[in-house]
Amino acid sequence: MKRVYNFAAGPAALPLSVLEKAKEELTDFGGCGMSVMEISHRSAPFQAVADDAEARLRRLLAIPDNYKVLFLQGGASMQFDMLPMNLMHDTKRAYYLNTGNFAKKSAKEAKLFGEVLIPASSEEIGYTALPALTAEMFSEPADYVHITYNNTIFGTTFHKLPEVGDKVLAADMTSCILSEPVNVSDYGVIYAGAQKNLGPAGLTVVIIREDLIGLNENLPAMLDYAVYAKNNSMYNTPPTFAIYMMDLVLEWLEDLGGVPAIYEINKRKAAALYAYLDSSKLFRGIVTKKEDRSIMSVTFTTGDKALDTRFCKEAEAAGLCNLKGHRVAGGMRASIYNAVSEEAVQALIAFMADFEKNNI
Repeated sequence: MKRVYNFAAGPAALPLSVLEKAKEELTDFGGCGMSVMEISHRSAPFQAVADDAEARLRRLLAIPDNYKVLFLQGGASMQFDMLPMNLMHDTKRAYYLNTGNFAKKSAKEAKLFGEVLIPASSEEIGYTALPALTAEMFSEPADYVHITYNNTIFGTTFHKLPEVGDKVLAADMTSCILSEPVNVSDYGVIYAGAQKNLGPAGLTVVIIREDLIGLNENLPAMLDYAVYAKNNSMYNTPPTFAIYMMDLVLEWLEDLGGVPAIYEINKRKAAALYAYLDSSKLFRGIVTKKEDRSIMSVTFTTGDKALDTRFCKEAEAAGLCNLKGHRVAGGMRASIYNAVSEEAVQALIAFMADFEKNNI
């Protein structure tokens, strides 16, 4: 069977070479006569995989030595609870920017553990742009400021960080990690579910500055960053196959030239798709401010629900899959993560042009 062009929002496309290598090693990993899914997480062969994955991630993101890298489970949604449980320690309050569906959910969870300040929101405009931000919005004492860096559902992203002074900045980077250069030192905590740019679903990566670990005592062990840091993410059985797959994805990215190289590719993909949308007489982008557009999550619509539905159906038949927009946003969404090729984006543009010619 021929592989399709996969624009899924997550679980998302993986590099074909990674899948082929995993296939080759599936029943016999490293000559041990067993699958990586069958060996102990405390064995030397698997520890080497975990160590290699962490080392590659540190190199790719230039993670400073005073940051811990934790491999957890529960998805980014678990971090909506773990983050405030661990970081709300002094003022018992935090700032949350309401810029999308997952941003709103993270703020709702944080309210279970302390006071949540919402300095700005774009909910009233359907999250179609980012709100204007000023340093004065963050003048009240707080334990941290939380942002959802890339808004997967609506297609907006932060191209400039908010000015938060000396406050700790925490970011959900689930749908944009490794897609563009970031300065890890700008953040106290970065977390990301793996299923967009890191590997398969089941693994969550947390990058946390060491002085932010262990601020609160008497937390449940499975929700305490200090427990994972002390045990090198091996307090309980980690998602071993997902870590192995992430290691392969990170190897693929290093061989490609790292984050700077994939960033150039990602910019070209996004620029080509947005250029078509801006010239189209049928399709329009959903994000209203060009400066807020994501290079990972491109949302668009014809403005006609029935036509949107037909577009997705015909695209699927043509091998352009998973373009239907999220139920709360409607329209279409092309998730063009790292593993989605320029060829796939060009095929999408060509199909959209043909669809437009036949429907206008």
